Amino acid sequence: MTKPQHLKRGEEMLAWAKELFPIRRSLTGPGVRDTLDFIGALLPGLRRRSAKTGTRAFDWTVPREWLFRSGRLEHEGGGFAIDADENFLHVVGYSTGVDKLIDKTALEPHLHSLVNQPDVIPYVTTYYKENWGFCLKHSDRLVMPEGQYHAYIDADLVDGNLDFADLVLPGKSDREILFSTYVCHPNLANNELSGPVLAIALAQELARRPNRRYTYRFVFVPETIGSLVYLSEEIEHLQAKVDAGFVLSCDGDERAFGHDESPSATTLADRALKAALIGRTNVLTFDFLERGSDERQYCAPGVRLPVCGFCRSKYGEYDEYHTSADDFSVVTAQGLAGAYEVMVSVVDALEANDRYRTKVLGEPQLGKRGLYATTSAKGSAQAFRTRLNVLAFADGSLDLFDLSLRLGSPLADVVAEVALLREHELLASAGREHPFAD
Repeated sequence: MTKPQHLKRGEEMLAWAKELFPIRRSLTGPGVRDTLDFIGALLPGLRRRSAKTGTRAFDWTVPREWLFRSGRLEHEGGGFAIDADENFLHVVGYSTGVDKLIDKTALEPHLHSLVNQPDVIPYVTTYYKENWGFCLKHSDRLVMPEGQYHAYIDADLVDGNLDFADLVLPGKSDREILFSTYVCHPNLANNELSGPVLAIALAQELARRPNRRYTYRFVFVPETIGSLVYLSEEIEHLQAKVDAGFVLSCDGDERAFGHDESPSATTLADRALKAALIGRTNVLTFDFLERGSDERQYCAPGVRLPVCGFCRSKYGEYDEYHTSADDFSVVTAQGLAGAYEVMVSVVDALEANDRYRTKVLGEPQLGKRGLYATTSAKGSAQAFRTRLNVLAFADGSLDLFDLSLRLGSPLADVVAEVALLREHELLASAGREHPFAD
């Protein structure tokens, strides 16, 4: 069950998400900069970065910056209208400017709605091909009158910048843990804002820890092109230093816990997340064949960083995804708190990770140390099963994540038991894969 302090964090994250929700984000433009301003106010040390239009990032090129001001579609008789001021999703993202009267028949190719979800507005973009359009509920589209419509979008595509940011929290070691999330989707609570607010909360928690072993890197980028630009600038460093990484997306609902695997599904990140989800209800695992977020870039051939994705409901897998229904009926404080609890358990284990071995031959006598019931009765051992199992498998060959997976015990429980057994001098380090300067 989520701990009260984590629920408090969930409420805080929900409040941040609600403040960020109205910002008109896109791949580029003022909305991204306003979002990074908000994040920077919560994370001192956030480093603002940008790439100019035309910058090459491997096989991609940074597009022109989108400057949107207003957009409205109105029937000549005044009986039908949709306006971006009411919902930013009404305008296709990256639409070019338009100001003309157009017949309904000619307008149809510029309209987007969902036949199977008639009461929501879809999220549609046209980043890399100039076009314009409007999105609306299909139920509204069905009652649009015949005649002329005034299509008006006040927007420009100009040479400008793609904005992004990162925060590096140094540790005793220069080995790194990467967290990446994106800041480009407008008016979408789970698909967009749950990732950034979870990253902010984790960064704040780690910043409060003065004796970090690992160095932690938090990356806030527009999806796809942002991660490609970031990789093009940092790939050599990341390949040399990153031990594990996590893409955070769709982390705010209460429906499931999801693990988007890396190509091998065996990285430290995969093992850590899989162990952290033991004991959770409705855990879903997605093969890399089902990739869709920025793990595509971090795990691409030639890059192959040890990165997997963490979600609650997976992008593209829940009904509200990329629609106006992805709101705060989907994202809750409890949902965000559950995501935060999982990732804190991962961080706690990474900080304590080691291969452990017992310091005594045979099974240690726990009763005399107050670590086992002194009265033996049927079933009494069950309450101490994880403790006994940790000792039984502490032969120096398994780290915390392998112990958790081998025992089938929640990662947080294994970490707590190891800490207790070390306190009583029953376990010793058998050596980390990447030694730290303790």
